[in-house]
Amino acid sequence: QVQLVESGGGLAHPGGSLRLSCVVSGGIDTVYADTMAWYRQAPGKERELVAEDPSTGSRKYAEFAKGRFTISRDNAKNTLFLLLNNLNPEDTAVYYCNAQYYRVGSYWGQGTQVTVSS
Repeated sequence: QVQLVESGGGLAHPGGSLRLSCVVSGGIDTVYADTMAWYRQAPGKERELVAEDPSTGSRKYAEFAKGRFTISRDNAKNTLFLLLNNLNPEDTAVYYCNAQYYRVGSYWGQGTQVTVSS
């Protein structure tokens, strides 16, 4: 069974940085994922796309993430990363990892909490 496990969340001060990781296990390596992505959901709001890393084509970022966040993938470690720089309180949310495999399915992690506060 495919599992995604996020880590790296926590408390950051405004202007600070965090690096989120998402490890994929269960027999389907990330190299075969059509798209891997990070989403986030703040309290009382809908889940929204933060950044995505397709197997072909360019990485895409939400407007709020451009210039501050960087998505990357290490297929040798079956791990997806999200580097969060210059954080602000509006970035407070649960961040989720998603992996989509053609003809297999879409999988989610359990999320990791990011809190930005002074």
